[in-house]
Amino acid sequence: MSASLQLRASSPAELGAAFTRLISRSSLVDGQPPFNDQALVDAASGARSLVVAEHGDAIAGAVLVGQGEFEFVVDPEFRRNGLGGILLDRILDGAEPGIAGWAHGDHPASRILAERTGFEPVRTLYQLRMPVPGSPSTGSGNEGTGSGNEGDGIIVEAFRPGVDDDAWVELNARVFAEHPEQGSITVDDLHARMSEPWFDAGDFLLARRGDRVIAYNWLKVEGPDEPGEIYVVGVDDDYAGRGLGRMLMQRAFDRLRERGVSTAALYVDADNVGAVHLYRSLGFTDHTVDVQYRRPLAG
Repeated sequence: MSASLQLRASSPAELGAAFTRLISRSSLVDGQPPFNDQALVDAASGARSLVVAEHGDAIAGAVLVGQGEFEFVVDPEFRRNGLGGILLDRILDGAEPGIAGWAHGDHPASRILAERTGFEPVRTLYQLRMPVPGSPSTGSGNEGTGSGNEGDGIIVEAFRPGVDDDAWVELNARVFAEHPEQGSITVDDLHARMSEPWFDAGDFLLARRGDRVIAYNWLKVEGPDEPGEIYVVGVDDDYAGRGLGRMLMQRAFDRLRERGVSTAALYVDADNVGAVHLYRSLGFTDHTVDVQYRRPLAG
């Protein structure tokens, strides 16, 4: 196959539906998408490089590289032919020292390739799932995403595009200051997500006290037949320990139920012990595991 394989730089816009099909086919087989949302946002803006492997008229695989990490995928039809190794060689050719790579789903083939090339696991990300509770949550205030008195002057309401943008980005940066992806989101990144077909301001729940945004729970709902993702949850440090995270999870369940979604899903770092405990106490259980690998620096 390698004799007829062509590697070339491209972009999501240039590839269009062909790139979308590659992601969809791989997601269907693997049970999770091959690229995270931030990587796709960066690829669309040019902040990460996209390299595709073409075999005739077909896209056999693709690589996203940038921001100190890489992700790549091989179309299910072209697997077990050494293409993964070819793509990894392309990634590592001239790559910065210490570059990290994600294995979404922690598949055995990824572990074998990582071990063969000297990469070691450095980070574990759980995907957890649970059935959306089938009856209104106790103590969740008014139903839906309209304002509801949550006590202590705190209300929960929907995100207001064009009004709350800067306040949310600032709070998110503080909450996730130590997080390599979430904490670096800019207003432009937020707007890129807001332009996605799945975005609905009613799925973006903000907790306020006066004019101050103090917590949030953003949902990603792609349809009633897909799991509703608890996209990101954050609480201002000044209000930590008051149950806001749990309250917003209950409000999120209410919203998912209104949207006709039967399964809730979320991603959480394995070493975020407090969040993992909260989610498991609510009923979330393991679904898949993503592992980030890094090749140790020489020396």
